[in-house]
Amino acid sequence: MKEEVARGRTIYDATRIGFNRAWPSIRDSNISSLISAVILYWFGSALIQGFALTFGIGVLVSMFSAITITRLFLFALAGKGETKLGRFIFNSGIN
Repeated sequence: MKEEVARGRTIYDATRIGFNRAWPSIRDSNISSLISAVILYWFGSALIQGFALTFGIGVLVSMFSAITITRLFLFALAGKGETKLGRFIFNSGIN
């Protein structure tokens, strides 16, 4: 998002583009973590199964928060326009 703001885009557009670019990485890393959790649960002992279940739930909650809650908050801040707070958050306080 900072790169897009530096290129002259609005904060809202930079946020939208940043999430669109980050989505494949978020999706792939969480899917590989979920696959690991399933394998651990399938082949592990009771102790390992408990860890795998907790790990899988944690990944799902983290993915939900990254997709919905964080995105909602950032778009709410970006929707405020070009304010000092928006510039500080999205541009490291520069400008």
